[in-house]
Amino acid sequence: MFRATLKSLLARKVRLILSGLAVVLGVMFVSGAFVLTDTLGRSFDAIFADAYEGVDVNVAAKPKIDVGETEGIPVPAPVPAATLDRVRAVPGVAEATGVVGVDGARLIGSNGKVVASFGPPQLGENWTGESDLVRLREGRAPQADDEIVINRALATAGKVKVGDRVGVLTLQPKQEFTIVGVFGYSGDRDSIGGANEIMFTTPVAQKLMLGAPDTFSNISITAADGVSDEALRDAVAAAVGTDFEVKTGAQLSEDAAAGMKEALSFFNRILLGFAAVALLVGTFLILNTFSIIVAQRTRELALMRAVGASGRQIIGSVVLEAVAVGLVASVLGLGAGIGIGALLAYLFSTFAGGLTLAGIGVPLSAVVGAFAVGLVITVVAALLPALRASRIPPIAAMQDVATPDRPLTKVTVAGAIVTAVGGALLALGLTGNAGGNTLATILGGVLFTFIGVALLTPLISRPVVSLLGAIFAWSVPGKLGRLNSGRNPRRTAITAAALMVGIALVTGVTVILDSAKSSIGGLAQDSLKAELVIAGAQSGPRPPSFDPAVLEKAAAIPGVRLVDGEYGDLAIVGGERTWVAASSDVAALRQIFGAEPTAGDIDRLAPDAMLVSSDTATARGLSVGSKVPVQTSRGEARTYTVTGIYASSQLTNPVVLPAEAARDFTIPQPIQGFIQLAPGTRVADVQPQIEALLADSPEVSVADREAFIEQQTGQLDGLLTMIQILLALAIVIAVLGIINTLALSVLERTRELGLLRAIGLRRAQTMRMITVEAVVISVFGALLGVVVGAGLGAAVVEALRDEGITDLVLPWTQMGIFLGLAAIVGVVAAALPAVRAARINVLGAIAHD
Repeated sequence: MFRATLKSLLARKVRLILSGLAVVLGVMFVSGAFVLTDTLGRSFDAIFADAYEGVDVNVAAKPKIDVGETEGIPVPAPVPAATLDRVRAVPGVAEATGVVGVDGARLIGSNGKVVASFGPPQLGENWTGESDLVRLREGRAPQADDEIVINRALATAGKVKVGDRVGVLTLQPKQEFTIVGVFGYSGDRDSIGGANEIMFTTPVAQKLMLGAPDTFSNISITAADGVSDEALRDAVAAAVGTDFEVKTGAQLSEDAAAGMKEALSFFNRILLGFAAVALLVGTFLILNTFSIIVAQRTRELALMRAVGASGRQIIGSVVLEAVAVGLVASVLGLGAGIGIGALLAYLFSTFAGGLTLAGIGVPLSAVVGAFAVGLVITVVAALLPALRASRIPPIAAMQDVATPDRPLTKVTVAGAIVTAVGGALLALGLTGNAGGNTLATILGGVLFTFIGVALLTPLISRPVVSLLGAIFAWSVPGKLGRLNSGRNPRRTAITAAALMVGIALVTGVTVILDSAKSSIGGLAQDSLKAELVIAGAQSGPRPPSFDPAVLEKAAAIPGVRLVDGEYGDLAIVGGERTWVAASSDVAALRQIFGAEPTAGDIDRLAPDAMLVSSDTATARGLSVGSKVPVQTSRGEARTYTVTGIYASSQLTNPVVLPAEAARDFTIPQPIQGFIQLAPGTRVADVQPQIEALLADSPEVSVADREAFIEQQTGQLDGLLTMIQILLALAIVIAVLGIINTLALSVLERTRELGLLRAIGLRRAQTMRMITVEAVVISVFGALLGVVVGAGLGAAVVEALRDEGITDLVLPWTQMGIFLGLAAIVGVVAAALPAVRAARINVLGAIAHD
């Protein structure tokens, strides 16, 4: 039986290649995700080990607010110079150096624009001299207050050199400095981890990066000979007290690398998610392939039963074929995954500014994941055809057997049940009743919905396919293609379901994002009463900001009625982390944002007062007169009194503090400015004057309201494009499924095609017949995907109504494009099978058994 199975597998190797390709692509994503995260993880381990190589012990003040990876820039609490003196007095300390190193120093390059960084920090530091790690490559150390040195990576990116006069943005507005030196790192490296670094004299670094003299962000300590890092750490911790975090260099390296690995896990989950989609689509393809092969081998399998093979042996034979396909596909997928992981790591390192990569490795998780996924998916998909094969009666070997269509009752009932389960899970997840498993519940609901719809598809395939095929029924090949596409509802349904998954996901995401864009744009159009907006596109954790003096100068321009500068930060309000805002002119809130009071006075704000939204007041039990403690990123906690409550809006923050509070924000400069013009004033007359005021703030620009709204919603277009590119893999696999189904169908109908050719069907007509069949199946799958995707997207939009997504937008143009592309996909998929069908030898086909 084993030898018979191997011969059967070798005889059908070409038929199984396309099925194996689906598994290869899915496994490629799984193994590639693990290779990518392993490579980058080891790279960051090496980077931070180098960065803290000369640090035995480090002292830093505990941050006032813990900031997550996606919440912005962590702000270190300042370490007083007195603490440095105390550390130097600890026995076992050979040397202690006060260090200033804070993210947020941005160099203005030779083109007048800020040198951007997409991920790595932009550090402002104090020059503490050369070391084994840091070496000047050109020039000298900074000595005067207007002198800086920069790393080679930043000099290259900004196209600047020693002697150039450049602008630098920090906690303060633009200031001019002269570059007097360029430094690099040991090993001929231009940067550590792609970071851009600007080093000032110590007093200037303290002023610009910490906002206070005689303070440091941390203290770097070298241990005396014979003193262990751990012993010195404990001694220093006892000396400085509990307000400081004292760690060894090894601990700092581990913590920094762990933080980066946690951020990388986000990419890992994305890749694994798309791998799951690819494998789901591949499951349909494999199921269809083995079903067709079993149907074609009916007489062969029946003959095996007749000569003594048991049903268990038949199942084993089919499963063995699946295992062979899964093993080969897993090996190829693992190889492709290693290549993809290496490519993505290289792109990441290039995008991150020249990150030095560790050697490409293949972790055990990639190998185990590749073979587990490849084998499990293939074997599971082959089980149903294997069970069907085991039930073939031996008598079938003695007659010409056609596989009859089985009743669809059981499949329909199962589909209805699975779809109901999927709908219930979606309802639980989207309404927030899934406890702490909202995401898992929603994903489970989507999976069950897809499977349920796939099971229900055979019920509707025959009438819908017949209707679609009527478009081509004006010719004999068209009529034949229409009949062929509907002759086996199960096969057509499974083939179409594979395409449905990819199209449905793309359609659903498009519905959600287009609805979000429409809702945000409509809300802004209705509620934002500012003709001009000062803002910038955020490309990293730090939002662009500008000089507060611009607001005062803009208010003095003729025709300007109101100007409001908005500051923003994460704070702890009443013991809870909350996004807060500060306004340069709180009275403008009512005029520009349409904020209406529900209690108290919202037109003025004393230095010790605060405003809250009605939702926040209700949730926290606040009222006018309530005392609320607030801890911002810098400074000490302060207690504010609620003096006004305003109606909640998607455009307003939950808490508004006085402008004075912004001095203690992470970014003590406005991040947005709103300008309302007097009646009769033209935007074109004022906008150029505002642009002139922003000459020293190159991170931001001024735009009219429509352009600002388009800028804010345009970020969703980039997200949609990325998702569409990744989901294109699922559509590619679906195309393979159509090709495979048609190729096997042509082989199955060899005699039939020979008879058609014998009675006068020409080669061109034969090719058109196969093409019509492919187009009908492809368009049917796309139609299913559009309907299911639009339904899922509409359900999500409805669930997000309370979050501000109030408009349901169905992307009719995109859905029409999907259907048109599906027709093209059908034509492409039919090419090889159609050519093969046209080349069939007529006499040989008629004699084919």
